[in-house]
Amino acid sequence: MKKLIITTIFSSLFCLGFSQETDDIGTETVTVVKPYSPTVSDAFKIKTAPSLNDSIVLQKKPITYSIFSVPVASTFTPAKGKAAKVEKTPPPTLYNSYASVGLGNFNNALVDFYTSREFNRGEDLLDVGLSHFSSRGDINTTPLETNFYDTKLDVSYVKKDRDWDWGASISLQHQLYNWYGLESFVFTQEQVDAIDETQNYLMGQAKAQLNLEDSFFKGSELLFRRFQDDFDSGENRVVLTPKFEFPITNEWVNLAVKLDYVGGKFGANSLNETTNTGAFNYGHFQAGASPSLLVLRDDLTLNLGANFVYGMDIENSSGSFYIYPAITASYRLVDETVIAYGGLEGDLKQNSYFDLVEGNPYVSPTLQIQPTDQQYIGYAGIKGQLLTNLGYNVKASYTAENRLPLFLLNPRNEVRAEEGYANGNSFQVFYDDVRTLGLFAELNVDVNRNFTVGLNAEVYNYSTETDNPAWNLPNIKSSLFLDYQITKQWYAGANLFYVGEREDLVATAVAETPANEFPSEIVTLDGFFDANAHLGYRFNDQLSIYARASNLANTNYERWRNFRVQGFQVLAGLSYKFDF
Repeated sequence: MKKLIITTIFSSLFCLGFSQETDDIGTETVTVVKPYSPTVSDAFKIKTAPSLNDSIVLQKKPITYSIFSVPVASTFTPAKGKAAKVEKTPPPTLYNSYASVGLGNFNNALVDFYTSREFNRGEDLLDVGLSHFSSRGDINTTPLETNFYDTKLDVSYVKKDRDWDWGASISLQHQLYNWYGLESFVFTQEQVDAIDETQNYLMGQAKAQLNLEDSFFKGSELLFRRFQDDFDSGENRVVLTPKFEFPITNEWVNLAVKLDYVGGKFGANSLNETTNTGAFNYGHFQAGASPSLLVLRDDLTLNLGANFVYGMDIENSSGSFYIYPAITASYRLVDETVIAYGGLEGDLKQNSYFDLVEGNPYVSPTLQIQPTDQQYIGYAGIKGQLLTNLGYNVKASYTAENRLPLFLLNPRNEVRAEEGYANGNSFQVFYDDVRTLGLFAELNVDVNRNFTVGLNAEVYNYSTETDNPAWNLPNIKSSLFLDYQITKQWYAGANLFYVGEREDLVATAVAETPANEFPSEIVTLDGFFDANAHLGYRFNDQLSIYARASNLANTNYERWRNFRVQGFQVLAGLSYKFDF
């Protein structure tokens, strides 16, 4: 009966709910008693757009939006946008010609000219250079003339193509020097007046070169030089150096060939002989080949090779065969910060009258010319960039050389006093076997874009086969240079260097006596310090003026025994760039 009553009540409520939407059905209270039995349903992921299974799905009513627009009067007109301009630094104007002249005390004069012309859209290039430096001033420490001149003309032509280029050049040079280095308080005025101390050197040189790209024959260079003086001395030099390159797997094999001839004569024999026996000839020929294998890896560059040379003394009809190492290597330990490098090399160095004059213009025209046997030059060091503006280089070396030419003061030869260089005022070449231990250090600092400083020092220790000092070789050398762009117009620079003590021999020739038994005395030349500076001003890209000062300490130090230098020197001039 109870179930019947409940069913009747729910059926009545259901029918009334659908009779009309707005009828008020009143209020009823229904109490249902049922035990609570909770259960855990499986977890599920709610879908972003779930499907509806209800029998009634409500439809969304469409909504339409509209804007009520009202026009507003305005007088504002936006300005057109413009791209910002980047100011570009105009490229420097390049001129193909340059000229400079300068004058100073001691009647010093400087002339420098250079021009470069291009033809056929840069395929042909012609360069012409002329330089002259002279002095006519006197040095109080000597009664002889101390003038010197140095004039040189260079003309070169280069023809370029896509795969090759060739060129030729001609050089002419005239040098005048005086053997003014007399011993003080030794000569009378009559003896001084009888000395002709002037020496002139003339040089003519021709060179030709050829370079190829896509060929195993990479190119060659040919040199011919004629050198002579006022004392019937003359020398010819011919050097031919072809080069080849061959690929082997991933490496390259290079072959350098050298054919080198030097020959000539001197008008008089050595001053170690009291009697002048007249002219004598000399001649040396070398033929060499240097194969090498170049190995390139990520941080390693290795060059493995050897140098094979046959040297022949033509006048004495004798020859010898030499084998030298040719090994160099470099390895990046820490990128560009630390680079280790080293090498073991050797060569038969061809000496010549021209090269010896370049080293010491006060040699006598009575030299013995022999090649130097550089048995080996071993070196190892590190270099790199500690900072972006700080570079360094440190190197240790050991050299073994046979027949190394050393400049030694000629003995005073009273028997041949009529020869202007025979009064202890010129130098001979003394050949000795020398072993050299050296240390080198260098530091370069770019303080900023306009200021650069460089410093280097070299220390050497020599041992000789004859137990003599290494004549005129210093144990220490150092230099400091500065370059400063003060403003756009002003620039300045300085160069300071120091050369340590050297040793020489003062001797007097005695008839019928060997040279090693001449009365002699070893003398020590003091080390010297020299400071030079320059200052310039640019009016524009073409015109500038400059001033140079040398030997700022005003010391008449000895560059060679009894050859003192000029004191404080200043030279001023102007330079001009132009298109020619």
